[in-house]
Amino acid sequence: MPMKRPLSTQAGMTLVEILAVVVILGLIAGTLVVSFSGSFGEAKHEIAKTGIAQIAEKLEIYRMKHGEWPGAELGLEALTDGNASPTDSYYLEPDKLLDPWNEPYYFLTPGPGELPYEIVSYGSDRQAGGDGEAADISSANLKGVDR
Repeated sequence: MPMKRPLSTQAGMTLVEILAVVVILGLIAGTLVVSFSGSFGEAKHEIAKTGIAQIAEKLEIYRMKHGEWPGAELGLEALTDGNASPTDSYYLEPDKLLDPWNEPYYFLTPGPGELPYEIVSYGSDRQAGGDGEAADISSANLKGVDR
């Protein structure tokens, strides 16, 4: 009598196992997105601080060359096209006058306390005040002066 072969069992994953893997991957992805979004907001604040410091440096060079700070009517435009040429030591490209939220930095003169000026980014909410990612970033605060 010929021997019967046993039915072959195919190894594979069941639908329940596949769904479990998909759910676990979704949870991991969600956790990473939340973690990175918080870091991304902090990174934008650091970029704004760096931008403000760069503008302040160029304003110092402007003052040394012209003997005075730019007036309120000219503001930060004194550092860029139309008022400065790329060969000027205080020149900044127009996009360097935009904060990480693609809004212009604000130039206030006189600044708070004894400061001759203040450079401000209003953060992600584009309004004065705010907390977290929406908090203002100011050259005065970077110098330790309260606004």
